[in-house]
Amino acid sequence: MNYENAKNNFKKYLNDNYDINDKKVSRKIEHTFNVVENAKYLCEFLKLDETNTELAMIIALLHDIGRFDQAKIMKTFREDITNFDHATLGVKILFEKGEIVKYIDNKEYYPIIEKAIGNHSKYILDETGMSNIEILHCKIIREADKIDSFRSKLVDDIYTIANITKDELENSKVTEKVYNTFKEHKTIYSKDRQTGLDIWVSYIAFIFGLEYKGSFELINKNDYLNKLFNRFEYKADKKTMEELKKCAFDYLNEKL
Repeated sequence: MNYENAKNNFKKYLNDNYDINDKKVSRKIEHTFNVVENAKYLCEFLKLDETNTELAMIIALLHDIGRFDQAKIMKTFREDITNFDHATLGVKILFEKGEIVKYIDNKEYYPIIEKAIGNHSKYILDETGMSNIEILHCKIIREADKIDSFRSKLVDDIYTIANITKDELENSKVTEKVYNTFKEHKTIYSKDRQTGLDIWVSYIAFIFGLEYKGSFELINKNDYLNKLFNRFEYKADKKTMEELKKCAFDYLNEKL
């Protein structure tokens, strides 16, 4: 297993198939390598051995390989409006088209990689029939992905992220179902989102999908919650957002 070799082949794949200067593509490239670093951080936190650490980093490298076709074909990452599942496509690219051999030649790890990538964006992880090592790597990539979502939502243009404008977000309200789900400390199902503010709240709600204390420590260290809640001016629903902010901070402090 060789992460550096996998990284070089991945960069070649991107250069050969996509316009890396396209904003959506470049955003996902940056996201990918941040998720790799998050996966490495979690492996260190969990005190995993070198083999599992390198495997987790390769999974992170490849976890969003389906996103690049999504950006190229659909011009949006909004799967709730396009019915485009980037995780399923990623598995097809790697295992049906045979791309996986460019990144790792030991077939022993293929079932782990396939399950981790195929499940990384699922609303709930179904562990039925999985081995302990498969569950572990599914959890690591899901966690590493969510952590970087906090960073990316602070720096990326909201239209690039979600095909909504700043005005649409700031002048919309949180719907009842999204509000109640957030207050119950649950992540939000994408198809339940009805407004621009629903979408923004759903990103912040990723905190309820985290599991490891190390993840909460990283969120706290970078002050991500405070920065996310303060990024926009909530002209139509300020009171609700203040309530949700308190709810999120109470949850974070409990986990710390």
